[in-house]
Amino acid sequence: MKKFFEDIKKDIKFKSAGPGKKLTEETSNARPEPAHSTTNRPRHAPSEGAQRAGAAALARIEQQHKPKVHTSQDAIRNQVKRELEAEAAALAGKEKPDTAEGSQVKDPSSLSVSGVYFTCPLTGATLTKSEREVHIKEAIFMRFEEDAVEASVMMMHTFNKDRDKVKAAVDIISKYVDNICKNPSEEKYRKIKLSNKVFQDKVRSVEGSREFLEALGFISTMLPVEGQEEEEEFLVLPEQSSDDLELMKERRDRLQRGEPVRAVLDRQPQALRPSPNAQRFELPPEFYNLSAEELKKEQQQRSDLVEKNSMLRTKAMREKDEQRERRKYNYSLLRIRLPDGNLLQGTFYAWDRLVTLYSFVRESLVDGWQPFELIAPGGQKLQESEEVALAECNLVPAALLTFSWDAAVQADIAAAGGKSPALLKPELLEHIRTLS
Repeated sequence: MKKFFEDIKKDIKFKSAGPGKKLTEETSNARPEPAHSTTNRPRHAPSEGAQRAGAAALARIEQQHKPKVHTSQDAIRNQVKRELEAEAAALAGKEKPDTAEGSQVKDPSSLSVSGVYFTCPLTGATLTKSEREVHIKEAIFMRFEEDAVEASVMMMHTFNKDRDKVKAAVDIISKYVDNICKNPSEEKYRKIKLSNKVFQDKVRSVEGSREFLEALGFISTMLPVEGQEEEEEFLVLPEQSSDDLELMKERRDRLQRGEPVRAVLDRQPQALRPSPNAQRFELPPEFYNLSAEELKKEQQQRSDLVEKNSMLRTKAMREKDEQRERRKYNYSLLRIRLPDGNLLQGTFYAWDRLVTLYSFVRESLVDGWQPFELIAPGGQKLQESEEVALAECNLVPAALLTFSWDAAVQADIAAAGGKSPALLKPELLEHIRTLS
């Protein structure tokens, strides 16, 4: 196992870098600054998360001896290599990104946010968009040292994009377990022939399935086959005690309840001082669902919009154009102007519902229990109860909203002599910054 992680470290160091660049620990130690930083965070090489995970695992192995886990090391090594090489290729293709405003790269210090960031639910690490998948895979691999069943369940549900294939594999494995538990003394139910067509088509093709069977206790064994001269590989489960059978059922249930591990969008809540630049947004390329070439075309075609808007167009035509426009964006940067003039800023998915926006604001307020309203540009009141996305409210890729307390509740509070000294929570005000 130690050699395996050393191999991973070498792959990360010498194979994942883009052309003309080698990623070393010295060049990749820097992480994005916290969301409350007073300066925009620089973007760094996306494979740093993988380096840390591999190095941490190797350090743990060197410090303590643990039983060998039942994992396919070749499969894991190959998976890591594929992901890191794909990441490096993606990085190489983005070294000179264009922006939505034209073909030249914007000064990072002028951007409203330095990028889109995510949080790994397994490690808590802050990740760039290009880092997230590789980091999560590495974090899952590390789980094999602690809980091979949990790690293999995560593999099956996270590494395979086809959910129907995953369900089929889960159903077949569950059937294996059911047959064993109903017939614990019958050897035939505790043997899986790897060349079996059903196993080949439905189970083996799903990443993590073999790891899960090995975590259950199945052992790779070469056995003779009637009518054949050569032996074949089987997965064989030793006879189980009644307690072992109950444990198998519990592990089967864990497999059936499994869900993909996904990085969580870091909303980067930020308090901003009152500013005449509140409606000025400079967004990084990650906010756009367009390639660099498409962004150039957008810039070239903007002059056509003036002529198009001057034409007599039906409501249906306008709505169709608006829908097409909204699909250009992945994320939305929203600012909420508070009654004291300060601003609250956060990053959202373009398809987040209004209830998500309201929850974000409520969690940022000292008195979040009080009812309030959010008003979009143009005076439209946003209803928290409406099941509509931010994009459907024309709040992408960025917008400035207005916050107002419920007038009746505020009147009651004033009559009782109560008044909050500040609107935003202290941890946000502690790192308040001024818009450039």
